[in-house]
Amino acid sequence: MLLIPAIDLKEGKCVRLRQGRMEDSTVFSDDPVAIATQWVEQGARRLHLVDLDGAFAGKPMNMGVIEAIARAHPDIPIQVGGGIRDEDTVQAYLDAGVQYTIIGTKAVSAPHFVNDLCLEFPGHIIVGLDAKDGKVAIDGWSKLSHHDVIDLAQHFESDGVAAIVYTDISRDGMMQGVNVEATRRLAEAIHIPVIASGGVSNIDDIKALCETGEEGIQGAILGRALYEGAIDLAEAQALADRYDAAGS
Repeated sequence: MLLIPAIDLKEGKCVRLRQGRMEDSTVFSDDPVAIATQWVEQGARRLHLVDLDGAFAGKPMNMGVIEAIARAHPDIPIQVGGGIRDEDTVQAYLDAGVQYTIIGTKAVSAPHFVNDLCLEFPGHIIVGLDAKDGKVAIDGWSKLSHHDVIDLAQHFESDGVAAIVYTDISRDGMMQGVNVEATRRLAEAIHIPVIASGGVSNIDDIKALCETGEEGIQGAILGRALYEGAIDLAEAQALADRYDAAGS
């Protein structure tokens, strides 16, 4: 299982939000490229970048920083989300060296868009599903839709997406523990990889994800716990690797 450090970008800085609220952010660094390098040096095999300004603006707002990170670490797969609303933006990110683009709100509001992207950019499209009590949230988590998260994930699997990033928004940034049961249920319901996000607070959460034995959980995105020192990335990845070796 991959442990994927998150780098959330706001006005060119590395920040963390609590429950997706832009007004409740903590700045961790003015140099996101240095932060990316720090995680790579500690053993990160993938990076998760979020353009927070872009998510609210509906268009890329931190493209320069993202391109600089990709240029600094060309051998590390990068997945990017936030404000990806058209094919040109996907193409721009791929041209910048990004491996995967994550489609969020527009995947729910215009599902045909995902199908079109998967045809145009096969293997490069991930859908991010943010849910609370099994229902998908949209528009920066400001609205709950009537869509069931498992039904939508199965639909996007048939479209050909590479993976699903699943976030329990009630726990994101709150250091309350990952929703292992909901993540496991989703992974069992589809055949493409699931990446857990939201609420990973300590090494026990990583153990809990590993102990599900569910091959569909490909990774876990680490945010605040990593930045506040509650999780040591190298130690946690070594633990996950031991679980993988024991299960293989």
